[in-house]
Amino acid sequence: MTYGVIEAFNEQRGDGFFRSDAGELMYFHCVCVADGSRTIPIDVRAQGLRAVGHLGRDELVEVQPLSQESTGSD
Repeated sequence: MTYGVIEAFNEQRGDGFFRSDAGELMYFHCVCVADGSRTIPIDVRAQGLRAVGHLGRDELVEVQPLSQESTGSD
């Protein structure tokens, strides 16, 4: 599992970027939001799984925001 913050999300395009706690910037697509909502707020702590996407680059899948209780240092 990878932890970090949703840095950007464009609802019209349906994609965004996640910055991991290690500083890596990873792309994700709205279909990868775990709850099926196809949207996620920016500047929230989140987690996801790293996977190789269809373009051959690292992407984040199963993206989900963390509850306020889970936002301590990981």
